[in-house]
Amino acid sequence: MSDNDALSPPDDSSRLRTWRILIIGVVAIAVVLGFALIIMAIGQDVTGETQVNALARSNNECVRCHRETTPGIVAQYGRSTMAAADVACEDCHEVAADYPGAVEHEGTYVLASPTTAMCETCHQAEVAQFNASRHGLPAYVAMVGLEGLTDEQLAIYRTIPEAQPAPNEMRNALFAIEGPAITKFACESCHNIGAPAPDGSVGQCQKCHLRHEFSQEQARKPETCNACHIGPDHPQWEIYQESPHGIAYMTSGHEWNWTAEAGTLTVEDFPAPTCAICHMSGFGATGTTHDVGERLTWYLFAPVSERRPGWENNAVRMQSVCLECHNARFVSDFYAAADAATEAVNDWVLESQAMIEPLLANNLMTSEPFDEPIDFTYFELWHHWGRTAKFGVWMQGPDYTQWHGAYEVLADLAELKEMVNAKLQEAGIEPQAEAGQ
Repeated sequence: MSDNDALSPPDDSSRLRTWRILIIGVVAIAVVLGFALIIMAIGQDVTGETQVNALARSNNECVRCHRETTPGIVAQYGRSTMAAADVACEDCHEVAADYPGAVEHEGTYVLASPTTAMCETCHQAEVAQFNASRHGLPAYVAMVGLEGLTDEQLAIYRTIPEAQPAPNEMRNALFAIEGPAITKFACESCHNIGAPAPDGSVGQCQKCHLRHEFSQEQARKPETCNACHIGPDHPQWEIYQESPHGIAYMTSGHEWNWTAEAGTLTVEDFPAPTCAICHMSGFGATGTTHDVGERLTWYLFAPVSERRPGWENNAVRMQSVCLECHNARFVSDFYAAADAATEAVNDWVLESQAMIEPLLANNLMTSEPFDEPIDFTYFELWHHWGRTAKFGVWMQGPDYTQWHGAYEVLADLAELKEMVNAKLQEAGIEPQAEAGQ
């Protein structure tokens, strides 16, 4: 190529190649930007909407100060539906100087932890339902007994269907034996959901509705119930995990509509139930409730389970939830079988009670609870294994019905018989006959 050729202007084919390169570059940039937008969208809320901070431009005095001292709390509350509804910090926290439990704070008086009396200002129906439920005073009494309740609180307790059967003395004694250094981090962490507050109101809504975001999705997810409904005496979380319902949640729950409007939930939103769907949520023909016992037919937590007051109506409400997915024959057959299994566990517990009657009649057991091994065996038989077997039946957890339930009851029955006979023989009393004799 000559020098003249090198200095000559580009021909049409060169111009075409240049334009092609420019077009390809523009397309590539557009593709990269598109991928970037997709990645950003993944970081948005599952509904496709970004979480808006309602307090981003707030000049509220509480917000301005707490942005510096507790920024996490401000960020959480800013994303809440309460903040979006213009509920200010003062609406929940600020009280009069003489309000029970009030503390002075920056020239005003506040409750560090708002009571249900505050929540009731906007959520009257929910608080009323809660107060009639096992999560109310009955949960607290199950821990400490009736001692310490005011006359007014005792009267309220007596009107609650969930208050029956009466508190269990052995369980209350265990709370006293362990002492406050332990129970503060143990029993109280759950049972204070029904604790009376200094202002006379009952309960702690924040046990389920974690502060300060008050997320509807969080309250609906079974992990929230897991905080308390876990362990050898009430392993509902573990049972749920192995049940068909729990398996559906574990494998596909991330696709469910956790932010659906309350009272409108259908199988399109939740193809399988969670704890909330069965016990609280408005689902199909069943209305929303904060009374967690409103759909239950038995007192499964009791040593010997009895039917709940109004259990027939309760069954209709629960079965209305079941019928959103199952046919009527399946539901009725399941209830009949689960009722029979509950009665079978009752019979074992009644057998254990009959075993220790000769010891009580002959003063061979002390009146002090948990002062000898037989007390623990007798208690665990119903409190751990009997209850677990019944929960396993109704929640469809075969391992907990069998190996963590029925098997352990039978093992404790055998051990209890040995303990009883040893005490009878030592006292020169004829031991109990072996089973089948």
